[in-house]
Amino acid sequence: MSETLSLKQLTDELNRLEEKAVKDISQIVDTNSLEQFRVNLLGKKGNLSKILGSMSGLSGSERPVVGQQANLLKKKLQDLVSDRLSQIEKESLRELIAKETIDVTLPPSGTLLGHRHPLSKTTEEILDLFSGLGYVVEEGPEVENDYYNFAALNIPEDHPARDMQDTFYLGGDLLLRTHTSPVQIRYLEKNPPPVRIVAPGRVYRRDAVDATHSPVFHQVEVLAIDEGLDFSHLRGTVMAFLKAFFGDLPVRFRASYFPFTEPSAEVDVQWRGRWLEVMGCGMVDPEVLEGLGIDSERWTGFAAGLGVERFCMVRHEIDDIRRLYTSDLRFLEQF
Repeated sequence: MSETLSLKQLTDELNRLEEKAVKDISQIVDTNSLEQFRVNLLGKKGNLSKILGSMSGLSGSERPVVGQQANLLKKKLQDLVSDRLSQIEKESLRELIAKETIDVTLPPSGTLLGHRHPLSKTTEEILDLFSGLGYVVEEGPEVENDYYNFAALNIPEDHPARDMQDTFYLGGDLLLRTHTSPVQIRYLEKNPPPVRIVAPGRVYRRDAVDATHSPVFHQVEVLAIDEGLDFSHLRGTVMAFLKAFFGDLPVRFRASYFPFTEPSAEVDVQWRGRWLEVMGCGMVDPEVLEGLGIDSERWTGFAAGLGVERFCMVRHEIDDIRRLYTSDLRFLEQF
């Protein structure tokens, strides 16, 4: 039971409660403490309720006086708690903003820089070297038809050379190109000689994936058509390019066969004590030129094709072509 107090004692208790509560509320700095204080002060078993529980000894005329004072005090304290809660939340927000603010004028620290992929860098270097020799960069579609990929390049339907390239057929007359040579046909259809073009791009063959083969890889095709070109011009161009790219590595030409060049050769460089094939080349077969309406008695030319992956692997001493197609940052960050 609460102790019975007189009217004066009750009003004095309420005044003391108000004075102390106002002071305590102003000193609370976090929301949890403020909520606990509110419950202890204004809850059903709080300090204000305890004081009001001592009204049993008051007369009927005195009770409204104390009740009115208590209601006013309760509203005042509720407002003070609400205001203080708002202040605490604002202060917390300001501290959070100040803590998370980024000074955009400061120089970056430890920012990781992106890198060009080694295949992209190798392709760009190859194109730059041939551009310096007067060649123009041309591109063509990766989805080709049989005519541009085979027939126009002197590879008819029953030609055994088709067995050299295991092709991805898409249905109908469409396929994924097996080399970038179709670009030269498309270009010569619209541009009469003399021409000097270099054609980079992805090519596709049904090769099993291993350390040196991939079903998707990159080639660069080189084509020059002009009056009086012969094999010496081809050899000189290839030698100048390989020296610029690899330095003074030994180079050799070996007789070979390609349906769209005659004579044809494969080119090796000596690397790590062994000969490594890096490109194929040859004089453009007169039948290819005649098929495009170009007078092969007046115009002659040469073509060469190289694999970008092979050049990249030799340049950077990469032992497995599959490394070029992973997203392993430990590998890519080296370039």
